[in-house]
Amino acid sequence: MRIAYLTGQYPRATDTFIQREVQTLREMGVDVHTFSIRRTGDEHMVGLEQNVERDRTFYILPPNPINLLKAHLSLLLAAPTRYLQAIKLALLTSQPGLQGAIYQFFYFLEAGILAQQIKVRQIVHLHNHIAEASGTVAMLASQMGGFTYSFTLHGPYIFFRPHQWRLDEKIKRSLFVCCISHYARSQGMIFAPADKWKVMHIIHCGIDPALFDVVDHKQLGNRLLFVGRLATAKGLPILLESLAILTEHPDIILTVVGDGPDREQLEVLTAQLGLSKNVNYVGYKSQTEVREYFQQTDVFVMSSFAEGIPVVLMEAMAAGVPVVATQIAGVSELVEDGKSGYLVPPGDAVSLAESIDKLISDHKLRAAFGTAGRAKVEKDFDIHHEVARLHQIMTSALHGKVEPIRFNYEKKQVSLINHEYFQSKI
Repeated sequence: MRIAYLTGQYPRATDTFIQREVQTLREMGVDVHTFSIRRTGDEHMVGLEQNVERDRTFYILPPNPINLLKAHLSLLLAAPTRYLQAIKLALLTSQPGLQGAIYQFFYFLEAGILAQQIKVRQIVHLHNHIAEASGTVAMLASQMGGFTYSFTLHGPYIFFRPHQWRLDEKIKRSLFVCCISHYARSQGMIFAPADKWKVMHIIHCGIDPALFDVVDHKQLGNRLLFVGRLATAKGLPILLESLAILTEHPDIILTVVGDGPDREQLEVLTAQLGLSKNVNYVGYKSQTEVREYFQQTDVFVMSSFAEGIPVVLMEAMAAGVPVVATQIAGVSELVEDGKSGYLVPPGDAVSLAESIDKLISDHKLRAAFGTAGRAKVEKDFDIHHEVARLHQIMTSALHGKVEPIRFNYEKKQVSLINHEYFQSKI
């Protein structure tokens, strides 16, 4: 099987789950060609794996004008009807206003380069991650080149503007959709025709638990860890405020791994709260280095306002580190409140502080949560199981077959509805 993977920017330090998915498919014998709209900056080259992937990825921008013209001319002459239908689709799905039309024009040009490359390389299928701008390029390229496409629906940001990004049309035209959580699937179902629900599958982003050694929880537990992009949506000001509340733990240490547009502002806030000695900003780190940080951590904290199911939470749990996370989107499908961690209301610094306090004060509780978290990740978020499922769905879909939707009915006995029969009638 020879397929293409497209994202807006690949590889990034923050999207290691896509790199792992690509690598696992390759290990299964799939010939994966990676494409990216823009070239990744050097700040994302935090490990050998990123450098290797960047070197083998085709970057659409900036285009060579002659090659751009040749690509579109070749597609037009090879299949004029398809090309004209792609123009119609671009007009139909354009964002409103002059700016939207200009953006759509560039997406159309980019789609031509992508479609021609897929044609030349004899690729049979295109898969897209992060279905916003790059998803539009994938949809237009599919129409232009006459090949099938699918995409992974992450959220949450596309759910803020689903009409602008024409999520309905992208789902309708896709061969299948991978949804990273039941929450993401339910939001996509709102905009999908009912006959497409049966091809909207649950495929978790995953990790390899074998790469993570389990932390041995000592009695002292004052080390916190945050890993992520330093942006307002990650709720870091709330996390800093919670640390300021924990005055009975003056020796608490928070390590912040990551970078982003709000780093300087966060460092200023840290100083204003008198936490300069308690918070260490260490920037982006490689996957290997992040795993080392887990070994030096007692509690992992995620304070975000908007997420899908953060892969870094899976990594923390695989390392046996208990987590405190905000109860948003699909997070509760990973973190079981009171069993593998605590879920708190987003934006609530007091609740966040109380949960952190419970864990750093009780090493037996940390160990129990860590054991439960490791078991959960091994069961439901192992990259090898998830990619095998993706491979099965993709193979079947390319042969005109539909795999059944995977649900977890472990805690419920469903007897009122024959789900497979019901799905066959939609």
